Amino acid sequence: MSRRAGYLLAMSSPLLRCALALLACPIALHAENWPAWRGPTGDGISTEKNLPLKWSSTEQVRWKTPLPERGNSTPVIWGDRVFLTQAIERERRRLLLCFDRTSGRELWRAGTVAEGVEPTHKTNPPCSASPVTDGERVIVFFGSAGLWCFDFSGRELWHRDLGVQTHIWGYAASPVLHGDLCFLNFGPGPRTFLLAVNKATGETVWQHDEAGGHSGLKPEGTDAKVPWLGSWSDPLVRRVGGRDELFLSFPNRLCAFAPATGEVLWTSGGLNALVYTSPLYADGLVVAMGGFQGQAVAVRAGGTGDVTATHRAWHHPRTKQRIGSGAIHAGHLYILDDPGIAECIEVKTGRVVWEERLQGPGASGTNWSSIVIAEGKCHAMNQSGDALVFRASPTFERLATNSLGEPSNSSFAISQGAFFLRTARHLWCIGAAP
Repeated sequence: MSRRAGYLLAMSSPLLRCALALLACPIALHAENWPAWRGPTGDGISTEKNLPLKWSSTEQVRWKTPLPERGNSTPVIWGDRVFLTQAIERERRRLLLCFDRTSGRELWRAGTVAEGVEPTHKTNPPCSASPVTDGERVIVFFGSAGLWCFDFSGRELWHRDLGVQTHIWGYAASPVLHGDLCFLNFGPGPRTFLLAVNKATGETVWQHDEAGGHSGLKPEGTDAKVPWLGSWSDPLVRRVGGRDELFLSFPNRLCAFAPATGEVLWTSGGLNALVYTSPLYADGLVVAMGGFQGQAVAVRAGGTGDVTATHRAWHHPRTKQRIGSGAIHAGHLYILDDPGIAECIEVKTGRVVWEERLQGPGASGTNWSSIVIAEGKCHAMNQSGDALVFRASPTFERLATNSLGEPSNSSFAISQGAFFLRTARHLWCIGAAP
């Protein structure tokens, strides 16, 4: 900024000061932040334009930054900051890392040390939950190490000890912001609950305890088998018929809550005991999908009580293994299943329009990544680090396969014309030169 502009900014009217500040920061006027795992609307939809279609580990790479260790979480972006959760497993450290979005340089790290070693799946390290931000604070879930809130300089604002989280496959649900509240699906495990806290203070506003949770671990000293069940689902809030509804997939049922009070508005059967994906909403229908030997269901929102018999639009009694969540575009749901099979499903009827196996050059086509849709294109990355692009259309069209050559269980984040991707060893920014 010139000396004259600086003088005017200091001495002129509030209106002129505001106008000059906006002119000095044109990016802020047009950029889309990616404030949460599933993006600005919580459902994997981006409004960004002119994203690169074809790229590689050497082409269209703005920067790549080494990461301390492996991880499954997805980066979130606000303005000139990129945030990522990270475990240092041998030291039991649970961290939030902050990077400069222009250069990829790490700016700071903050966090805590876990008291013990949590059980988890060998492919799901701690800190798999992604951060969430509102531009002032960043909130992260560290499992048994609690729920933490930091400002943009890494200073702790508050933290909450929520007790022990225990499951044979670990945790992954990310905090979700809506208004003044932060929601968290705490679990899976013997203690499973949906929590709402004040985002500014961390104080509990309400808590819904979900019965029937179990760790999937054998009871100590016995050989007894116990059922494996749990939900790794994130809440989704939408306005329905003059009221807000918070949707969440639990084992065996889909629920809607009043976000302000935690009142259960309605519930529907139709899911199985393992739920990895998060619910989606379009045209009055909530779609929820189960995991292993799973089920899928669509329910008309806005009901009261048990709506299984009255509001269920369709039900699939047996589906493929689904870990990554889907996204909806123009009346169709697109998802890349765990075996690497992409599907297009008509939301209104549940009819499977097409399914195609997507395999890149990597050894594994297995997929844990959630679909992100931008400019009518679906993006997901399989465990080999092959980024798969196909048309969000009732007619299947594969558009590109872009390989990073490093394993990944993370999902795409999109901001300011670039993709941000986490692999086992690096954080990447992919896009044409700004």
